[in-house]
Amino acid sequence: MGFDGEALQPGAWTPLGAKGRSMTARDASAGPAHADLHAADDARLVEWFLGGRREAFDVIVERYRAPIYRLCYRFTGNHEDAADLAQDVFVRAFRGLHQFQGNSALGTWLHRVGVNTALNRNAVKKMPTDPIDGAELRDHRVADPVDRIDGKRRSVEVRRAIDQLPPKQRATVILRVYQDLSYDEIAQALDTTTGAAKANVYHALGTLKRLLTP
Repeated sequence: MGFDGEALQPGAWTPLGAKGRSMTARDASAGPAHADLHAADDARLVEWFLGGRREAFDVIVERYRAPIYRLCYRFTGNHEDAADLAQDVFVRAFRGLHQFQGNSALGTWLHRVGVNTALNRNAVKKMPTDPIDGAELRDHRVADPVDRIDGKRRSVEVRRAIDQLPPKQRATVILRVYQDLSYDEIAQALDTTTGAAKANVYHALGTLKRLLTP
């Protein structure tokens, strides 16, 4: 089992805790068709998964692997650790999806799992060692938020400064600047209030300004 940032094949991924059970031909014929799985919205995928259709989780992984990988990279700073951390995030999500109440978007809930996993693993102090500019992981709809902060030539210094922030502020900045989540989504992901999320970003940016000022 390995999550390396590449697309996972539906049905080929067996998370830890799945008791070694992979999808069989009988499984595939017992529930919604493969095409239906990919056409389903998140709520339906969760419903099918909780009802025993484990292949529905493979579609969830395909759907969210890129943003979760990017999130993990922002915490670890290198591809190898990011891939390992992303795998752990999806394993935890697989085991805990029954706790998802649908009060927030599934993507927001996965970000919450990702942040908690990253902070619990104390992976946030590792510095960037390689670029994250692969076409398969880049969101072409928006420019790199790092560029909006201070330009590419200072991106390493910015990331190093972010590593020095307190955990809550660091997580908030990563979700806001790099993942482009709204304050409401950040509040849901971090189990806090919208006002607290805004305050964390405000204080974090103040600290970053001091750290980045010669």
